[in-house]
Amino acid sequence: MGKASKQRIVLSILLVFLLLPFSVTGEEEPAWKNNGIDPSTWSDGPVVEDTPMQYSYFGDPIFAINVTYTPGHFQSEVSGTIIIELFPQWAPITVENMIEHIEDDLYDGIFFHRVINDFVTQSGDPECRANGVYVPGLPVQCGSGGTGETIPLEHDENLSHVDGAIGMARGTEEDSADSQWYIAETEAHGLDPENRDDGGYATFGIVRDGMSHVRAIAEVPTSDDPTGTNLDNPFSTAGRPVYEAKIISIEMIGVADPDGELSGKGSVEESGSGAGAMIIAILLVAVAAGIAYFVYQNNSQEEVKIYEAELLDENDASSTT
Repeated sequence: MGKASKQRIVLSILLVFLLLPFSVTGEEEPAWKNNGIDPSTWSDGPVVEDTPMQYSYFGDPIFAINVTYTPGHFQSEVSGTIIIELFPQWAPITVENMIEHIEDDLYDGIFFHRVINDFVTQSGDPECRANGVYVPGLPVQCGSGGTGETIPLEHDENLSHVDGAIGMARGTEEDSADSQWYIAETEAHGLDPENRDDGGYATFGIVRDGMSHVRAIAEVPTSDDPTGTNLDNPFSTAGRPVYEAKIISIEMIGVADPDGELSGKGSVEESGSGAGAMIIAILLVAVAAGIAYFVYQNNSQEEVKIYEAELLDENDASSTT
């Protein structure tokens, strides 16, 4: 093997090892995907209905909605957290859409713009933000906004409008859902596709904890139900809360872990995993450099050419003298 060939081998080995850290680590998964959450810690859920949605499934994404709201006139503001489990196994497109918006902080700082007692509480419009002081009728575009990117209407036989279900709001077109969503404050099976002529609406998750806050927000005083009582108002169709029912933030917090498979892994911080990847990369580069040096040292010298001696007959030998 010639010198040039050996150098190419050394360079190839070095290149493979230098690229290895990028192929191994790639884009790091967010820390929440390794944070297992025990469903037994949830105590404030919706009314249970006998459907597959009543169960928690390993690996299902979970997010938290941190809210503030005023339950009624002359009452103090309340803070709370609503925990929701998503079902990517049945609604992958809708779940991916929701997670993307959450990780882009699209919903942080907006408010619930449509609250109908004994029906739904709706939010998700990035246009619905108070400009300094909250005014129920402003901004005028609130309720019709989104990102401009729509998703198809996604149904599955395992999903329906049970109490506490989260669903996608949409326009008259079936495939017009964007960023707006709602939480069913009670069972709302009238929105299920089998009970409608317009394709119905798609659910993709369910409240696991903090349902009392959903119910309280559903009963706040609104523009078309100013009493804010728990009595049904047949004329309430698009109520804007009199006092801001604000989403402080929405964040992905983990995955369902009913059997404890991820126990002990949830403490890994994103910064820590990043530092660990950097250490691994440095170690691999060092190993690559060592291997390259070793191979180079053992093959860098020119091979010594060995010439075989030829016997000369006497005549040839005498002619050389």
